[in-house]
Amino acid sequence: MRVALITESFLPTVSGVTTSVCKVLEHLSRTGHDAMVIAPAGVPAEYAGFPVHGVPAARYRQFPVGMPSPQVHRLLADFAPDVLHAASPFLLGAQGIAAANRQDVPSVAVFQTDVAGYARRNRLGPAAQSVWRFVKWVHEGADLTLAPSSASMADLRRIGLRRLAHWTRGVDLVGYHPNRRSDPEASALRSRLAPNGEVVVGYVGRLAPEKQVERFRALHGLPGIRLALVGDGPSRPALERELAGMPVTWLGRLDGADLARAYASFDLFLHAGTEETFGQTLQEAHAAGLPVVAPRAGGPIDLVSHGENGFLFIPDDERDLRRCVARLVLDPALRRRMGEAGRRSVLGRSWENVCGALLAHYEQVVDERAAVRAMVAVPLSMQR
Repeated sequence: MRVALITESFLPTVSGVTTSVCKVLEHLSRTGHDAMVIAPAGVPAEYAGFPVHGVPAARYRQFPVGMPSPQVHRLLADFAPDVLHAASPFLLGAQGIAAANRQDVPSVAVFQTDVAGYARRNRLGPAAQSVWRFVKWVHEGADLTLAPSSASMADLRRIGLRRLAHWTRGVDLVGYHPNRRSDPEASALRSRLAPNGEVVVGYVGRLAPEKQVERFRALHGLPGIRLALVGDGPSRPALERELAGMPVTWLGRLDGADLARAYASFDLFLHAGTEETFGQTLQEAHAAGLPVVAPRAGGPIDLVSHGENGFLFIPDDERDLRRCVARLVLDPALRRRMGEAGRRSVLGRSWENVCGALLAHYEQVVDERAAVRAMVAVPLSMQR
């Protein structure tokens, strides 16, 4: 199969969209398919053996935003894909879907943005409806929209989208593993984070407004803990002020083996933001054998079984957040039990399985488009 991926985010920008696209490309390479990528300018020339084409982009809050360009139509025409994969489509993805339709190429659009949360945080008020109308317009052009969680499926149904399917995200079950806690490097990091044997409350993700890391202030004065924050972003200076006086270690942006060691050095994982359509770092934490505390909102609802592999706190209630964390801090046996349950909950979500399901969605839209072509080709008199 020939797959064209058009994405609003790609390397060197690190995001959930970038990670998903990279994993899909690696799977396509391993399984003998052909692919190419269209992304905002500044990207590497190739990935997993496939060409990556950068198109004009503007900067917005440190991110490149792909702009519509005649180059998109030409690239698709030259590559002649069997299917277009639009990752979190916005301006660039919308143009890609439209170009694919003009070339009679079926498309799959992957929804990955919490529009409702974005609208609330930026106080868009009535303008939020315009944002949703834009989302509907973009995704209605695709043959199929894939949503990562039950919450995002409900949001998309609410605006009238019907061609929907659920597609989750994969997780590296080998790189993130409970056994890594005994690695010498992970043990050394843990000793640095918690020199007196404190409970390490960890976080992994961008330090940006939508992640709401400032809510970690709810843990101020909680005895016996140390905070370890992995990530970087525009909110770091404000967060340093907000969390001043708390026992915080800022680990910066990590990836690969360094990130795996960080997870292995944590005792529990805390995510405070209410705008996740999925929550990739939550299932990475589960793969590492950690209990997870997250808000009862968006993607975490599907990932965290309250009282089994973690706790879901009441959104916007920092006292409930503190209660959930405190309960795990005080009970090592509960942490172990929930961590083991978390590991079990993600065992079926290897990237191999998840990308296999994605290929099935590709095949579905290709077959459906072929059936429509066949129907159109049949003379009207024979259709009666």
